[in-house]
Amino acid sequence: MELQEINQKLKETRDELLGILDGLSEDQLNKQKDSFSWSISQVCQHLAKTEELYVVAIRKGLKCTEDSLIENKPLEFLLDRSNKLEAPDIAKPTDEFLEYEEIIEKLNYSRNKLHEILNTVDDPAVLSRRHFIHPVFKEMLLIEWVRSLYLHEQRHIKQINEIIEKFK
Repeated sequence: MELQEINQKLKETRDELLGILDGLSEDQLNKQKDSFSWSISQVCQHLAKTEELYVVAIRKGLKCTEDSLIENKPLEFLLDRSNKLEAPDIAKPTDEFLEYEEIIEKLNYSRNKLHEILNTVDDPAVLSRRHFIHPVFKEMLLIEWVRSLYLHEQRHIKQINEIIEKFK
């Protein structure tokens, strides 16, 4: 998958997320069904934190000068919410209550950081030739890091929609 196509998917997915968040009350954004579940606000915090961590990983991977012979990983399993994944502590949200504007600010900040790093890449094909170690998926090409971001966000859009349904 080309970077241009991935960027389009990132934009479409983020637009969908922002459309869902638009109009939700502070209570809807911060309400948890129980102490073990995340609120919509916390899901968004997690998305922003994850994106920022991925930017760091991509930056480190780009510093490598050797080509990588790693195969693309099948990442579509990320969309299957029956497959439970636990976020690493570094990507977990806080218990802080956030207002809509703060959530949007965090999401915009992390996305701008992603675009900044991707815009420094003169030859996007290098993303398919460099890798960095992912804590769950192990060796992963940088292009797959970027691709997994929109899949990860789509997974959490499903979670947000489930939260909204539970509170209706």
